[in-house]
Amino acid sequence: MTLYTTDYLEYYLTLVGWVVNNGIWSILVASGVFALPFVAIVIQEWLRARAEGADEGNKGVLSSMRIENRVWVAIMVIMFAGIPFIPVDLNTIAFDTSRSAQCQVNVPQPADTGWSNAYTTLNNQNALVPVWWFFMHAISKAVTGAAVAAIPCGTDLRQMRMDVDATRIDDAVLAQEVGDFVHDCYAPSRAKLFMNRPTLSDEQMNDVTWIGSSYFLDTTGFYDTYHSSTPRTAWPYDATRDAGLAQVDSGGGYPTCQQWWSDGSSGLRTRLLSQVDPDLLSRMGRWAGFLSQNEVNDSVIRAVVSPRQQKMNQGAVYTDYGGQIEKTLPNIVTRGAGDLGMAAGSLGFFPAMDVVRQALPMVLSLLKMALVICIPLVLLFGTYELKALVAVSCVEFALFFVDFWFQLARWLDSTILDALYGWGFGANRPHSNFDPLIGLNNAFGDMLLNFVMATMFIVLPTFWVAALGWVGVRAGGALQGLSDATRPAGQAGGKGSGTVSNRLR
Repeated sequence: MTLYTTDYLEYYLTLVGWVVNNGIWSILVASGVFALPFVAIVIQEWLRARAEGADEGNKGVLSSMRIENRVWVAIMVIMFAGIPFIPVDLNTIAFDTSRSAQCQVNVPQPADTGWSNAYTTLNNQNALVPVWWFFMHAISKAVTGAAVAAIPCGTDLRQMRMDVDATRIDDAVLAQEVGDFVHDCYAPSRAKLFMNRPTLSDEQMNDVTWIGSSYFLDTTGFYDTYHSSTPRTAWPYDATRDAGLAQVDSGGGYPTCQQWWSDGSSGLRTRLLSQVDPDLLSRMGRWAGFLSQNEVNDSVIRAVVSPRQQKMNQGAVYTDYGGQIEKTLPNIVTRGAGDLGMAAGSLGFFPAMDVVRQALPMVLSLLKMALVICIPLVLLFGTYELKALVAVSCVEFALFFVDFWFQLARWLDSTILDALYGWGFGANRPHSNFDPLIGLNNAFGDMLLNFVMATMFIVLPTFWVAALGWVGVRAGGALQGLSDATRPAGQAGGKGSGTVSNRLR
């Protein structure tokens, strides 16, 4: 059997917890305190038998039998849940890689890092684990790992859309050239299109709203007709193409808009694409399997260069109970005020919850360590009863299973946009145009969903321990530390927007 952990911090703190646990148990044994519960058992059972009735003949037999039963239970608890027995080192603590392997993510093993020599022992102390807690750790991790493995692997669309939104044209000359292209090519082409008023499909109507429009590139009379108004050194002067235009000393010519956009490494499209992280493009391409890589690239470029993003959420995606069926003027005013409030509140709330989400696994690892350290004293004060052992075992399982709820909340938060906007969900999807920002420019339905999903990292574990309370397992206090310990971090993270706004004033 192996003690599995899921991150480096838990790997380290598991060893720390059992080293301290062993130290506390050694103190209890050396001082003789560990034997005090046996005295308490004798006294409790004698008083209990004495208070049960007036039958004097059976008092001694009754109390002795009860004392004998409880002493045997206490001895078994000490043997299997108190005495450290199984060594814990690098050979018994290992990373659980089943989830990462399932989702094709490679995580280095601690043995492949500097941890192999650093954390096998702490201060020359080796940790030992009682048999029962070794089993509970193993079974808790097994159940949690199986539950996590049942969650489908999904693409982290939130991270991708934030990466796309964070992409900027760093080259000032290139940014200026984009402006020149809009002025010389896109603006006159759009004006000509509106004057001619051709019949366009919905897809074409969407296509002509950005500078790399395939309609303008492929249709005669648009990008093949218009050209750069200033010479471009990347395209040498062509007497036939540039007839009547001034020649300059640099030898630059006046490429057509089609050449300016599409020509090899000199084209504007290729140079804009170089501003985007190739890994982001490949991740986007793997998810958007319904598009070719060129179409994905065009979508990303469009998001980077377009000052106006296409609006994805044209209809009501979410079911709610807000307003009336036919909205009245007060409903509309109320909704507008609420949307404005969410927009203002998100400036502090979203950074705060992002910090909380980062801090939760750290706090959970520390709570697991704290539970391990408490075990000897909890069993001592519980007089080595099976009730105390079962209670601590349930709390340990509850703590370990919280990992699943975090993973589920993370998966929902990352893939719910895919469910609402992805092309793999049939004809009833809420939109028809691919936008790599995936809702970042959406209206307030998505923002409200963001508020809800951010709290799921606290709400789902809370519901889990509440469900355990239905059958008498009181683990709520053990998980209260999750919200208490992350609250200061969240408050600090939420102050970032106020600090920035104060600096900008």
